[in-house]
Amino acid sequence: MKTNNTLKGVSILSGIAIFLSFFVNYVSPAGIALIGQWDESQGAIRAKTKAEKVFDESEIKDVNIGKAVFDRQIAVFIDARSVEDYKDGHIKGAVSLPVGEFDMKIDEFLNKYPPDRPIVTYCSGRTCDDSHRLAEMLTAMGYLHVSIMIDGYPEWQKEGFPIE
Repeated sequence: MKTNNTLKGVSILSGIAIFLSFFVNYVSPAGIALIGQWDESQGAIRAKTKAEKVFDESEIKDVNIGKAVFDRQIAVFIDARSVEDYKDGHIKGAVSLPVGEFDMKIDEFLNKYPPDRPIVTYCSGRTCDDSHRLAEMLTAMGYLHVSIMIDGYPEWQKEGFPIE
């Protein structure tokens, strides 16, 4: 009988804990959306926070389209990956602006590239969210034409496109 009461108590406490976690996630502005985009064929995978912007319209979902933009030399390509990854290889002519160093480097970036300059961000592919986060930060700084190449550097390199 005592074991049944213990199991019942544990079940009730577990239920309350689960309910409270979902409730806190729901009311928190930084809560994680319960439904995300997990199919790589549909775009970059991510579970967005409720406050995060959706950039689906700005996503370049085919690396060949990114290459066409590159060939026309109308946009600056921005590498959102770490400095180490950038040094290991990056799209030819791309500028390094790691998400983690955004606050330290944004003033220099603003002085070099005006807000009306088209930008293409990229990172390590569809499982990397840094290019989306960087696009959101740049948009918040007033940049008007920010696109995200969701296949990133790995697909660019795999296609044999220009790298450094």
